[in-house]
Amino acid sequence: MTSETNPTIPNDAAQPGSARERLLDAAEALIYAGGIHATGVDAIVRQSGTARKSFYTHFESKDALVAAALERRDERWMNWFIAGTQRCGKSARKRLLGMFDVLREWFASADFHGCAFLNAAGEIESVDDPIRVVARKHKARLLDFVRAECDAFVAEAQIDARRAAPLARQWLVLLDGAIAVALVSGEADAALDAQTVGKILLDAAATPATQSAAKSAHACANTETPRAATKRPPSRRTTT
Repeated sequence: MTSETNPTIPNDAAQPGSARERLLDAAEALIYAGGIHATGVDAIVRQSGTARKSFYTHFESKDALVAAALERRDERWMNWFIAGTQRCGKSARKRLLGMFDVLREWFASADFHGCAFLNAAGEIESVDDPIRVVARKHKARLLDFVRAECDAFVAEAQIDARRAAPLARQWLVLLDGAIAVALVSGEADAALDAQTVGKILLDAAATPATQSAAKSAHACANTETPRAATKRPPSRRTTT
């Protein structure tokens, strides 16, 4: 019996793309929408249009398939996010704040289901599990990109370079926080709320330098301005 007479029997050769790529596509789509534990191998095989033996040919387990799918998503998501950020402006400040505009576009899409890496990490208990490892690498990679933009920002604003590292970590919290709020609330404008907080963070980062300059100017002004004469009390000495 052929697949033409019985469409429920998959025919790998009749489907576009390799069986491995189709399994990865199906795993990513199903797990992102419904979660790892709720998605069985049979559902992945069925959606991929491959034979079940193809799954075992390419992957030793469902977890291995999920980890591979997340690795591929990491590459695609980062390329999209970096390109979108770079289009937001020539200054680091504009690019940093523009990250939230990029996220808002994603939040407003019909297939937004939060951060695939946070979702996956939340389902896996062991920190050494390959899935958790991929999720951790994704966040490290995102932090590295944010840190590069923060380095550029502190250079532009002539701020102490040591401010870049904590600012980058705070920025990552804002990005992930916006994603979480958008997922739970269904409000794409969570990105704009995070952007508002981001503006406050950037202004606060520049404040110490501004205050220092103001204090220096004030000190110089006090040095150059004659002090007001102080009246002495009348002398009690008497002339003889």
